[in-house]
Amino acid sequence: MKQIKISDWLKAAVRRAVRTFAQTAAATIGVAALMSDVSWVEVVSASLLSAILSILMSIGGLPEAKDSETFGNFGR
Repeated sequence: MKQIKISDWLKAAVRRAVRTFAQTAAATIGVAALMSDVSWVEVVSASLLSAILSILMSIGGLPEAKDSETFGNFGR
């Protein structure tokens, strides 16, 4: 199996989670007819959940992380 440094994996996982957060926020805001109709608590809640799920999914591997296959295979 290929190896990856934890710092490289963490950078790639956080980058992916931030993108996922922003995409979810944009989609959630987009369903409101007016900006005054936006439930900001729901936007942040849904976006945080999607970011957490993104991090959890990254444990299986990240194409963005150079030479990564899985979370449990870090090089030293």
